Amino acid sequence: MQYAGRFNSFIFKGQTVYDAIEAYKNAKGITHLEFNYPEHFQGLDLDDLKEHIKPLKVNGLAVRWRRDWLTGNFSNPDGDRRRAAIDLAKDGCDVCRGIGGSVVTLWFENDGFEYAFQTDYEACWNLLVEGLREVCDYAPDLKISIEYKPYEEREFAMVDSSGMTMYLIDCVDRPNIGCTLDFCHMLMKHDEPSFGLALAASRGRLYGLHMNDGYGYKDSGMIFGSVNFSLCAEFIYYLERYSYDGVVFFDTFPIREESRAECQANIDTFELVKSKVDRIGRDKITEIVRQHDGIAAQRLILDLLR
Repeated sequence: MQYAGRFNSFIFKGQTVYDAIEAYKNAKGITHLEFNYPEHFQGLDLDDLKEHIKPLKVNGLAVRWRRDWLTGNFSNPDGDRRRAAIDLAKDGCDVCRGIGGSVVTLWFENDGFEYAFQTDYEACWNLLVEGLREVCDYAPDLKISIEYKPYEEREFAMVDSSGMTMYLIDCVDRPNIGCTLDFCHMLMKHDEPSFGLALAASRGRLYGLHMNDGYGYKDSGMIFGSVNFSLCAEFIYYLERYSYDGVVFFDTFPIREESRAECQANIDTFELVKSKVDRIGRDKITEIVRQHDGIAAQRLILDLLR
């Protein structure tokens, strides 16, 4: 597998982007890096950054609009703010390409609402679709990947589920539009993670993963497999069933933990759970899945725990 870790796991503890790169070079199993744009590039020279990255590779970057767009990203009612949001995404495409990445992840953190009568839903949805089409057409050589989250930062997100994400992909109707699935976000929505994975992967639209774990009521960002073993094991089975060959990005939040050790715990857990899935075998698991039998499924989970 190809693995990447979260830069802010280090930066929030007073370290720099370069410190994080060096830490990931020494992490057993890390193969790729993923950045946030523009925050991780401020004050850095791109050519110098590319030299520091070697021998690791870059998977891509996530655009972050933050507080300058509290009333909306691509659906902002202020035309100038909306144009600036789209242009920032396009600038991110240029930077992604420049450092050798291939995936630009867009989480529309501010495209949503809190109150009844606050939003013209159809008009805002159309603005979101039009903005995404513009970004996709601007960078046809890159994968433009939508990351959904049901709430936080808004009470209701416009793109709030795997089903709504797939609907948005259909509306945008571009060959380079897909999605990044965040395990905690799916738990927050009470989406069955592997159901969303199957919907996206079966149509060739699964562009990225944010692996983590939690209890489902907030974006916990806990170590992968620490809470929901059976759902994590099922997720890995479906990754293998659909031959996912992208990067596994661990989007976890080591607030009290040492950052490098926490990253290694993610990799070690993923590898261990994967080995248990592989021990039983994809064909055998598929045979059980197709029985639609809860008891047989539970026996499989017990076998995985052995």
